Amino acid sequence: MYEFNYHKPQSIQDAVKLFAEAEDGIYLAGGHTLIPAMKVRLRAPTDVIDLSGVDGLTGINEESGVLVIGALTTHDAVATSEVVRRSIPAINKLAGCIGDAQVRVRGTIGGSVANSDPAADYPAGLLGLGATIRTDRRELSAESFFTSMFETALEEDEIIQSIALPIVEAATYVKFPNPASRYATVGVFISRHGNDVRVAITGAAASVFRCTEMEDALKADFTADALENIQLDAAEMNSDLHASAEYRAHLCVVMARRAMANFA
Repeated sequence: MYEFNYHKPQSIQDAVKLFAEAEDGIYLAGGHTLIPAMKVRLRAPTDVIDLSGVDGLTGINEESGVLVIGALTTHDAVATSEVVRRSIPAINKLAGCIGDAQVRVRGTIGGSVANSDPAADYPAGLLGLGATIRTDRRELSAESFFTSMFETALEEDEIIQSIALPIVEAATYVKFPNPASRYATVGVFISRHGNDVRVAITGAAASVFRCTEMEDALKADFTADALENIQLDAAEMNSDLHASAEYRAHLCVVMARRAMANFA
């Protein structure tokens, strides 16, 4: 590790001020992406601004049909929360399959969302529920938030404060995990609320995306069989040493059908 300045502000305002004054500042949430990146010099900030001392960034509450989760709430807290279990149990399950126990007790929902890893789990849940990302200065829909691989609509100094997840009639998440990292080779989140069906897929492409073809099929017939003949374009998929683009395109449909089995 190299030398850098460490700060632990007590308020959002102080954090933003420190960021503005830094030559190359960065915010620290749980640190499970930032610290490894710094160790191998993929990131080399002059100033690390630890948000863990800022009040009001943790906690889980249900507010008028919306589940609100503070940005620094850990994956483990989400996975074990009775409030989440009563409201959107699919989010319990999603959080519980992130990494391993060590990752879950330190990693945070806000850090994961801000990082926008193409194989992360939370983006599928947010997009699949039509979530709202609340920052220190505005609200962003999940559709507009995730823009590309490791890129979001956040300004450089903007801080996520909480995630607002609409409570739906039913939802589920399944993924085909990489056996080493446990990131999603492909993960599918499906929600249903009235006549609205949303299907969000992570791990397959450069960023999480909604599969409108699957959504239209499920609106007409909410069964796994409705997805049988769907074929996704492999040209839109990632290809790496873990899975080819063609394999991922096929796996999207397989995992969506497995997700639908949870509604039976």
